[in-house]
Amino acid sequence: MNAAFEDDTGNDICADFLIEAREILDQLGEQMVALERSPADRECLNAVFRGFHTIKGGAGFLDFPPMVAICHAVEDRLNAARSGEVPLDAEAFDGAQQSLDLLVDLLDCVAAGEVLMPAPQGLLDALRAGASATATAQADASGPAAGGDDIDDLDFEALLDSLHGNGGIPGIQADGAPGTSAVSDSPTAGSPPAVPLPAPAAPAAPRKPAAAAHQEDPTVRVDVRRLDAMVNLVGELVLARNRLKTIRPRLRDDELDRAVTTLDAATSRLQSAVMMARMQPVGRVFSRFPKLARDVARQLQKKVELEVIGAETELDRNLVEALSDPLVHLVRNAIDHGIESPDDRLAAGKPAQGQVVLSAQQEGDHVAIEVRDDGAGIDPDRIRDSAVRKGLIEPEAAARLTPDECLQLVFMAGFSTRAEVSDLSGRGVGMDVVQSKIRELSGEVQIQSEPGRGSRFQIRVPLTLAILPTLLVELAGDVYALPLVRVVEVLSHERGAAMQVDGQTVLDLREQPVPLLSLRRWLGVPETTLADSTAVVLQSGEQRFCLSVDSVRGREEVVIKALPRTLRGLAGYAGASLIGDGRMALILDVDALYRTGVRGGR
Repeated sequence: MNAAFEDDTGNDICADFLIEAREILDQLGEQMVALERSPADRECLNAVFRGFHTIKGGAGFLDFPPMVAICHAVEDRLNAARSGEVPLDAEAFDGAQQSLDLLVDLLDCVAAGEVLMPAPQGLLDALRAGASATATAQADASGPAAGGDDIDDLDFEALLDSLHGNGGIPGIQADGAPGTSAVSDSPTAGSPPAVPLPAPAAPAAPRKPAAAAHQEDPTVRVDVRRLDAMVNLVGELVLARNRLKTIRPRLRDDELDRAVTTLDAATSRLQSAVMMARMQPVGRVFSRFPKLARDVARQLQKKVELEVIGAETELDRNLVEALSDPLVHLVRNAIDHGIESPDDRLAAGKPAQGQVVLSAQQEGDHVAIEVRDDGAGIDPDRIRDSAVRKGLIEPEAAARLTPDECLQLVFMAGFSTRAEVSDLSGRGVGMDVVQSKIRELSGEVQIQSEPGRGSRFQIRVPLTLAILPTLLVELAGDVYALPLVRVVEVLSHERGAAMQVDGQTVLDLREQPVPLLSLRRWLGVPETTLADSTAVVLQSGEQRFCLSVDSVRGREEVVIKALPRTLRGLAGYAGASLIGDGRMALILDVDALYRTGVRGGR
């Protein structure tokens, strides 16, 4: 076999190992938190053991000694708990969680092609010290371990490990340092067999092979670039379909009508199937948060329970990854700023343990993700005073803000209510990053809070960013697209019906004044002399406003394309697309329209 082939094969195996190991570590973070809550849960303990054992096997095959040493030390401690001799304690859980963090760092080093640092000897010694208490008890035991003569698959693997030494790979000593072969005739004193050999017993009835072992894996791993190429091709097909639907009425041919109708249905089904191939459950992101919440709570000396709901909700894989950082900020802030200390909660008549809920559910062509807590809530007046004190808003403007508008100030860059800076907060970054990231995903984030009762952050993002349902509007012969999720309603109004309130043009919408923005004025196009006008009511955060346009063309799904270089960075534009009649339509950024046109007073 030539060396080039061996190198390519090794790289492929390593790449597969990195993907699988990261998935396992995400699951282990969640499983370790569940095990800490229920240390007696044998199934959870076995699942954790299996995860570390799988990573150790792959790391041993690829010759990553530090990873092998860490996994083996954790296995020793878990075996001590599985034997019933030394239950898992706080020190054991801290050591296991620290091991997870180290394994993540080591995987990053492997992916970057960097040299792996040796495993911390202090951590290895601490884990083995917890496991060594079983040595004497197991050596003196004259009978089989509790649970009968039978051993399960995990016990059998642990027994094989103990018979073949501590290192797990040739040439590596138990402490993870290079040396002679770790295989020996008998187990080392530092790590005795975790599972004693069973006493002779009557032959047990043969076990039936698991049905799953005979089932073929129904999944296949596909390079995401191939999926992206398929999505782009489907996007081009959607554009061609829209073009045919536009010119069909002019041709008035029954046979062509039937052909276009069939093509329309087939294109919609193909579009749905390709989009589903890119879908992944948000649980892929949610699985890392139980560990995050546990670590932050311990650092702040708070008691917090994180509840995850709707982890099976599916979302475009690009969105799943992009939501990770915003959700980290929200969960961290919920624990740091929201949840009170145990003493303060008891004084307020609350349970000492706070609760943070992370949930997701599909709503039509969007997914709603929510982070809520039962903590102290947000005081709008405190938010207003802090923003004024930091010079983020003028006192006169701050005095006119409603409580809901005050809550939106937390998204301003540089805003923070913390007097001191810590590792977790106080630098005035975080919440503005959340809003910016969500806007990049064509989504929105809203806040609801009640002092003393807790806060709720709601995120809404589209299922996919590749194809966007829009409402097309026309102005001075040009077409613009508004994201349909932001459209509340369309109404007709007389130009003379608009009123001026506090220098702001508003419309009376069912006895509720709503700010009115003329798209012509925003674009710098001369106003028309028509008596009537069409307004589209749009939603920006908690606020609604009306956008005055010449006419509404109707709904159309568009394929989002990047803006031309000359328009990139201009506020108010989110992208561009070709529409059914072959023209280019600019996709408008609703939040930027409100920010620059209504609040900016344009």
